[in-house]
Amino acid sequence: MDRYVSHFTNRLDSKGRVSIPASFRSVLTRDGYEGLYVHPSLDAEALDCGGFALVREIDAVLGRFAAYSSEHDVYSTALLGDGEILKVDPEGRIFLSDRFKAYAGLGAEVTFVGQGYKFQIWEPERFRAHLEEARNQVRNLRKLLGARGADNPQPRGARE
Repeated sequence: MDRYVSHFTNRLDSKGRVSIPASFRSVLTRDGYEGLYVHPSLDAEALDCGGFALVREIDAVLGRFAAYSSEHDVYSTALLGDGEILKVDPEGRIFLSDRFKAYAGLGAEVTFVGQGYKFQIWEPERFRAHLEEARNQVRNLRKLLGARGADNPQPRGARE
């Protein structure tokens, strides 16, 4: 599978290194990206991480704006100017800078969270709260979509 799925919690070692989960490393390897692209998430106190798939998504966002426009500049500053390419050592570990650890509130443990084309790194307790909120939002959306479906029933797979 070429997607980041599931979540895993690993410990930071005394030097600030953490092992990327093996299944995530295999996605990075297949992606062919040298290292790991990381930037502070725009929407959460977490880090967005990935390889070429993440970089392609960033390029697609930037491609919506004219070069040298203020919109392009703010997005490129936040997504590229605040990011780093981290080296993955032979044991599959990365070093998280103090800047990244402070942004995400990371301590002795970090949680890796798969999100398809990218993964995030969270402080474990913050992730648990975020996961619960995400589940609640999905339940509410499902109810809303279910109510809409009752007004306009269509067989599964039908097109409008």
